[in-house]
Amino acid sequence: MDKNHLSKLDDVMQEMVDTGFVAGCSILVLKDGEEQYFNAKGYRDIENKIPFTRDTVIRLYSMSKPVTAVAAMILLEEGKLGLHDNVCDIIPAFKDQTYADGYNRIPVKKPMRVKDLLNMTSGLTYNGILNTTEAMLCGLVDEGINRIGSDNEMSTMEFAERIAEIPLLFSPGEGYNYSFSADVLGAVIEKVSGMRLSDFMKERIFKPLGMNETDFYVPADRQNRLSKVYEQTENGLKEYNYNNLIINLKADHAPAFESGGAGLMTTLDDYAKFATMLQKGGTANGVRILGEKTVKFMTEASMEEQTLDMYHKKMGNDGYEYCNLIQIMKDPSKAIAISSKGEYGWDGWLGPYFINDPVNKVTMLVGMQLTNAGTTPYTRKLKNVVFSSI
Repeated sequence: MDKNHLSKLDDVMQEMVDTGFVAGCSILVLKDGEEQYFNAKGYRDIENKIPFTRDTVIRLYSMSKPVTAVAAMILLEEGKLGLHDNVCDIIPAFKDQTYADGYNRIPVKKPMRVKDLLNMTSGLTYNGILNTTEAMLCGLVDEGINRIGSDNEMSTMEFAERIAEIPLLFSPGEGYNYSFSADVLGAVIEKVSGMRLSDFMKERIFKPLGMNETDFYVPADRQNRLSKVYEQTENGLKEYNYNNLIINLKADHAPAFESGGAGLMTTLDDYAKFATMLQKGGTANGVRILGEKTVKFMTEASMEEQTLDMYHKKMGNDGYEYCNLIQIMKDPSKAIAISSKGEYGWDGWLGPYFINDPVNKVTMLVGMQLTNAGTTPYTRKLKNVVFSSI
């Protein structure tokens, strides 16, 4: 890679901070697992002028999903879980599900499968106001948020069993909708493994890879490194303090609800160990997490034809498809940033982002904590600099 060209990332990040787009951000670029570039700009705490540093702890939100997918693939390799296993056979609360047609409930045509949870074809959704299902979910999510910090927090399994009672948007397998699917998959992993989701991830992923900074909360000795969260307002950036999606923003204690879709906290260096493991075919630090063919199975999948258009209309990520809780580039000619065929990764609600390019063995990770960010226009500018340096 052209390291002189990578230095242009400094200017893009400085612009992000100077324009008030973000409080602070960082980027890490690897090739063949070796660092090519790192820098950070701005603040993780504007009020106290604490800089956004390499060891800043960030909330991953949806960038937790690829980790949950790997946990499921481990059970797949061991023959304990199958893609076509019915969720209701694992968690009985999912028996006799219905989907909504206006105010009517219609029995599902076929049961929800593990594959549907991995590919967002489950019929589940997130909470909102667009339809009856989203509105009903608001009550469940609000209850979960109100119980944070109590002696009766909502657990991963309780959440899954309660969401099973709410009608789906459509019969499983007949549509695409970004949703709480990964959270239900977390409960499936708990039931199949006989372990809490956090314990399974620690034993099978985090400890073997040396990911000592990754968990569903931030211990007291690391709290001073946890970035504050900011939102854009008419008066500039403002600190945000709402526990979105039942995630305790303070992250100051181990939660009962371990969200497979949004709950992990980490540093860029820690997540880089996970990304490198995938980049190297399932192995890193001399340990194997997944088989090479399993990694290819996970990262080279394709969407079913009837769900592809729905994905593009909802997510707007032209050229990509969404499978196994990651997006996978299938047609770079349709992309809106320089891309390689076969690249894969995902982002998060607060703007963290990772992508692996298996052709050029390049990994790119971005850290920030801005509400409603996802993959931002600036993230794409950063990606253009990285990919044009190859």
